[in-house]
Amino acid sequence: MSQHPATAPGAATRLLHAGTPALQGGSGPVNVPVVRTSTVRFEDSAAYADLHHRRVAGERVASYGRHGLDTHRALEDAVIALEGGHRAFLTPSGLSAIALVLVALLSPGDHALVADSVYSPVRRVDDSLLQRLGITLEYFSPGQGDVASLIRPQTRLLYVESPSSLLYEVLDLPALATIARQHGIALATDNTWSGGWFHQPLALGANLSIQAATKYIAGHSDVMQGIVVTDTPALSQKIAKTYEALGLTIGADDAYLALRGLRTLPVRLAQHQRHATQVALWLQQQPQVSRVFYPALASDPGHALWKRDFSGANGLVSFAFAEGVDARSAEAFVDALRHFALGASWGGYESLALVAQPERLREHSAWQGTQPVVRLHVGLEDPADLIADLHNAFARVAERERLAA
Repeated sequence: MSQHPATAPGAATRLLHAGTPALQGGSGPVNVPVVRTSTVRFEDSAAYADLHHRRVAGERVASYGRHGLDTHRALEDAVIALEGGHRAFLTPSGLSAIALVLVALLSPGDHALVADSVYSPVRRVDDSLLQRLGITLEYFSPGQGDVASLIRPQTRLLYVESPSSLLYEVLDLPALATIARQHGIALATDNTWSGGWFHQPLALGANLSIQAATKYIAGHSDVMQGIVVTDTPALSQKIAKTYEALGLTIGADDAYLALRGLRTLPVRLAQHQRHATQVALWLQQQPQVSRVFYPALASDPGHALWKRDFSGANGLVSFAFAEGVDARSAEAFVDALRHFALGASWGGYESLALVAQPERLREHSAWQGTQPVVRLHVGLEDPADLIADLHNAFARVAERERLAA
């Protein structure tokens, strides 16, 4: 009987089995148990001293509950397998993961270049914290040809998000990685849009990949969590020192829920993409829509880069109304939806809709429009039902415009 030659397991297989508990005594659970504790017990002083020294040396062991135990380690291992990194750090939210990276890598007098299309609360971290510490963040247009000309002697970090928030501009990450490497600075990217599944920024040259596991990793809108994945031991040690100093940690139950969501990430994202593509193509045909933002569309300006560097798309679709539709009508559109709930997050199984705030759109140098923009998260409902829902909402807007004429 012939046998298949041994090959390295595929990405889906690695993700499915990373962090699973070893069998003991010939059997064991499929999932790692939820290990909740604040205190870790030790057999004797020698054992305590040994573990403490191992931890100081950088080993992922726990001498206290804040350091995480089996459930946390399982999630870290799975995320490391997902992103192809060296070490993962779990934080209470996506924004806390971003703040961790900024505080860990920047000191008073340092300068960082930040794409102006990043998640808007990054600016809140800048205004309320980094400026008080004497750290300068300079925002640049991702479409700018010569990013290298903006680098100063004090520049320590290049921070981007691809695709971006709200409008999903796709950045040339390998080109930015080359610039960062030539100038000896770190490149960090927010990888939440892909869930880490169909985009591997560390393989493309980034040094840190950040995610809000709140979104696609957890996948069920019931967890707040952030993750930072580093590419080298040296960078991991640098992040670890600040991580420890800030006392960052997450509960074991949240780690368990994120790990459970991670196991079905490829299946869920594939379904989100199928549904979102149908909705995006339908939106393109509507007379009340001037533009659809979705990198998987051939008409999207970032499509070529997306096709080169990504293996799929998610459920986020934004669209701008045609001329003549005002902000009140955009709000009426969202209020008329029944299958799309009004909500500020995304990444769960449910569909959501939100009118983009004009001030956040203006933060994107790529945005030159004046019409309202609606962001949709296309969930796992029947796409025919979602399209019918959108059709009815457009009809509501048309009726409102007719009465106002």
